[in-house]
Parts: sequence; C-alpha cells; structure tokens
Amino acid sequence: MNTIPEIANRLASLCNELKFVEAYTELYADNAVSIDPNNKNEPLIGLHNLIEYEKQFLAKVEIHDIKVSEAIFAGSYFSLIFSMNFTVKEHGNKMVEEICVYKVENGKIVSQQFFIG
Repeated sequence: MNTIPEIANRLASLCNELKFVEAYTELYADNAVSIDPNNKNEPLIGLHNLIEYEKQFLAKVEIHDIKVSEAIFAGSYFSLIFSMNFTVKEHGNKMVEEICVYKVENGKIVSQQFFIG
C-alpha cells in the first residue's frame, strides 16, 4: 500500500475504528510533522512524538462517535473531514469538526495539519 488513495482510505478506516496509534505506526514516516491548533500550531516533529501526543489525548478523552469523510486529493496531498463527539475528562462533552490535510512522500504521510471549525 503506497498510493495516496490507498493511504487515505486506510487512514480513514483505522480512524473510524478508533485505531489512531495503529494509523501512526502503519502510515506515517519517522520524520513526520504535525501542526495542531490544540498544540498552539507549534510543529510537533517525529513519529515517536506524534504517537506520544496521541496517547496523551486518548488518555484524557472518551470518544462516543467519529465520522471520517471520503478523501479529496490534490497532487501529493489529501484531505479528510473528521467529526468527533467525545468527553474530555473533567471538562465535559465536545463536538468537533476539523479539516485535516496530509502530505504523502515515498508511500508515507510526512505531514498533517488540522483546522478546527
């Protein structure tokens, strides 16, 4: 699996199954970069750091529902829309919609950026 549509479809499938850490492990490059408004849009660099950040997020939330859109493509990029209903421990329920933009090089995701609506 190394075409951009295959990677996008696999990412959507894993996320719909709440297998976020598995998605990072399987689909991301070791030097991947993430830009997330929940991290003050400061780049987080390296697969290990992305996985640790995800584990910290998952430890403080309970996800009730997630929907991941079909991907759209432009060159080496693809985008997905995530709609997620979750509870943040000690803070209550949240409904979040975000556009996620991914860049693929050499069959792996090398960057992701999230735009929360």
